Amino acid sequence: MIIVSNVVISLIGLIHLYILVLEMFLWDKPYGLRAFGQSLEKATASKVLAANQGLYNGFMAAGLFWALSLGASGTGVKVFFLTCILIAGVYGAITANKKILFIQAIPAAIALALLYFS
Repeated sequence: MIIVSNVVISLIGLIHLYILVLEMFLWDKPYGLRAFGQSLEKATASKVLAANQGLYNGFMAAGLFWALSLGASGTGVKVFFLTCILIAGVYGAITANKKILFIQAIPAAIALALLYFS
């Protein structure tokens, strides 16, 4: 079960790296505009905020990859970062877009459950 949880955690880390790229570098580009369903005007006005969000997503990915590198002693670090992602995902689903629940919160909850049963 630990292998499955580590694979899921790795995928979550990759998702957060992808979000970093979208928010920091593609926010006001055609791909980013489509991904977030917004106009160029809105994207231009919020570009600095989006880059900040992207940086935070990068920290979440880095934390997960760091935890994975620690092996068995990284369980507490995994729980911490997955819990942060779960809380941020729930908050984002409530305040911004319900899709965030499925992209961030539910995968983090699944990974936490897999860790618990490992």
